[in-house]
Parts: sequence; C-alpha cells; structure tokens
Amino acid sequence: MTLCFSCDKLFNKEDDPDVLSGDPSPMAEAGVEVSSSSAAIAGVSNFSATVTEFKDGISTYTGSATVTNPVIKNMVANFPGVTIDGNTVSIANMQMQQTTEGIKCLTGPGAGVIVNYNSSVGDTYPMGTTDKVRTVVSKTGVDDYPYGFYLIKTIQVESSPDGLKSATGVSKITYIANHKFGLVGVKVAFDDGTSSTFPVYSSAQND
Repeated sequence: MTLCFSCDKLFNKEDDPDVLSGDPSPMAEAGVEVSSSSAAIAGVSNFSATVTEFKDGISTYTGSATVTNPVIKNMVANFPGVTIDGNTVSIANMQMQQTTEGIKCLTGPGAGVIVNYNSSVGDTYPMGTTDKVRTVVSKTGVDDYPYGFYLIKTIQVESSPDGLKSATGVSKITYIANHKFGLVGVKVAFDDGTSSTFPVYSSAQND
C-alpha cells in the first residue's frame, strides 16, 4: 500500500515562524500614511511615513522625523536607506509585508516577522542574519492599552537592537501591536534604565 501526503501537510507554512499568512492588510496599500505623537518624545518629533508602492504583497515606505536625541540617531545610523542631515532623519525604500495575520520587516540584517497576531507568549521569530530572536512577552486578551480614544488588546514582542548600530545605549525594543490597528507603539529601553514609548498611528486599519 502506498501512502501519499501533500507537501503542504508535511511542511505547513503556517508553522514557520518566519512566514506570514493571511490576506494583504489595507494598511499595506499605496498612499497609506503612518505617524506618531505630535509632541516630541525622547527627542523625536514630526515623524511621518507613507507607503509609496504596494507590489506583490510588499509595501515600500519613505519617511522622516526630527531627531535631536543622539542615542536614537546613532541607533538608526547604519540602517539601510537611512540618511541623517542635521536633526532630520529620513528613510527610503524600507520594505514591509503587512497582512491580516501580522507584520514582517524585509529590510536590513534584522529583517523578519515583527508580530504574528496569532502567536502566544513565549513564541519567537528569527531575526534575519543574526542569531537572535524576537520574543512574544505579552498578550493581554483584554482592552487595557490606551490608544487614542480607545482601550485595546495588544500583543507585545521584545527584541534586542541587533540589526541596528551596536553600542547605541539602547538595551531592547518592544513592538506593541493590535490585530485591527497593526503596529500601535514602539517602546525603546535605554541602557540608563529609562524608556520611551512612541505611539504609531495608521490612516488605514484591518477590517
């Protein structure tokens, strides 16, 4: 008797922590704008980014911010596509995959899944060319995170700053996400024990 199994069953992509399933997110479409707080946070203000192209499931972003904090400037200095002119930090050709199941960065040595909304606490995602991983550290399941006029459920993923410039004074980065609003915040923990959370707002959202 011959037994046959499909490759999809033997090698299920949904089991691969570096693969996102789901339909393309409305947040991935060309023209969608992303911004942060209008007030300066840890020396960062006027952040805005726009999806300039959406092709084959991949979004290409350009963006800029005013950055007076030398630690943050140094952190992003060697990230692909970043240019620094005085206190203006700009990025071009940053590529992301955004689906109804999560968000994945495709640019830089730390490229990889940032969040999969279906993950559980303790799950990990590989970080590109490094030997590090991103780790899911919280999944609330209740509406307890303030976001604009809402309280929302979040999943939080902790990462080392690998893939950015080393010895920056940054100890870790935590990505805060929601299945409807996508990435809603980025928390940066500094070596001196302080931290700052940068809210993230998109002009589109998942259904």
